[in-house]
Amino acid sequence: MSGKQPPSDPSASMARRPWALPSAVAAEFDPDQTAHKGKRGPRRTARDWLVDFACFAAAVVIGMVGADAVSSNPNVSHGAAEADQLIGALACAAVWLRRRWPVGLAAALVVVSLASDTAAGAGAVALFSLAVHRPFRYVGWIGGVSICLMPFIYWLRPDAELPWLAAVLIGMLINASVIGWGMFVRSRRQLLLSLRDRAIRAENEATLRAEQAQRLARESIAREMHDVLAHRLTLLSVHAGALEFRPDAPRQEIVRAAGVIRESAHEALQDLREVIGVLRGGSDGEASGRPQPTLTALETLVAEVRDAGMKVALDHRVTTPAAVPAAVGRTAYRIAQEGLTNARKHAPGAEVTVSVSGAPGEGLTLSVRNPPPPGEVPNVPGSGQGLIGLTERATLAGGRIEHGPAKDGGFRVDAWLPWDSPSGRGGEL
Repeated sequence: MSGKQPPSDPSASMARRPWALPSAVAAEFDPDQTAHKGKRGPRRTARDWLVDFACFAAAVVIGMVGADAVSSNPNVSHGAAEADQLIGALACAAVWLRRRWPVGLAAALVVVSLASDTAAGAGAVALFSLAVHRPFRYVGWIGGVSICLMPFIYWLRPDAELPWLAAVLIGMLINASVIGWGMFVRSRRQLLLSLRDRAIRAENEATLRAEQAQRLARESIAREMHDVLAHRLTLLSVHAGALEFRPDAPRQEIVRAAGVIRESAHEALQDLREVIGVLRGGSDGEASGRPQPTLTALETLVAEVRDAGMKVALDHRVTTPAAVPAAVGRTAYRIAQEGLTNARKHAPGAEVTVSVSGAPGEGLTLSVRNPPPPGEVPNVPGSGQGLIGLTERATLAGGRIEHGPAKDGGFRVDAWLPWDSPSGRGGEL
């Protein structure tokens, strides 16, 4: 069975290793964790702890480099250098709060950077965390303020080795790089989650399409079973009822009715075998051994019901029935078959008129009409779904069908089906 396959989920393999995912992403793969994550957010994964230690170590290393530079900077007094180092140590310890309060920590460390060069590493980690965990509007404001303060910071504490302009440009470049890296990480996480959502939607859509295909298949099977069996079983019911209510009928009529019952039962079994063969073979008549009836079989159908004792007048004006497309002819045959079946059940003894006309480009018109029943109508059971099935068949074929009481008190079924011209253009009724 061929068909479109749902797109592969690149996050599936990662979902099987939640310890290797950020906690914010892992929570999306684990609904239970999302439902119970509480106010502090989802529980940290092994990867989170590893990244937190790495960020703390980076802040400490950069802080130590900054503390050494401050100690040897002739522009900074000894007391100011000690205060700088103390503030930097506190800033490094505050890095552990970056997941819980990324906005507040980044804003606070921007202010702290005015008084401490040792806090530069912690400030960079805070800006990175802000870019990863919060939308751009927060990053734009806080990161922009941090970059704009660079000239003022190096004016307060000039670098001992670099010119003021060079130090300002390097500081701006570092901050911009840290922010860009954080935004890249955030966009990659969002891409991962979007791919996961897309895979879930594709899987759900594939499931819905499969369910819809199964439902349509079941409806088609039920429609076909009704069409091919209702006609035969109605013959059985009518003639069996005649034998039941007329046990004193002449022997010749009893033999004739019994023959019709036997032939109808045989044909019903053949039709049932045909439907089962279609279901197994996957196409109309492919494995059943019998072709599906089309408009060319309409005269055979009328002759059959006439042999069963039904009065039928056939007005067949289609000169070349074999030229009718198979699908249209099959639908027309089923409509005529169902119309004759209903007339036999609800108007026994009445003469039924079947009219067929049409041409390529004009469409195929079919009508089944019967007058009111001449006598009492026996109760013949039915499914009540025949006309509904015919309406669906005609609609699927691109045509239309009307049915209801006629002006003379009888019943009518009028249908029009498209019959395209050889040039491919259809006509209208």
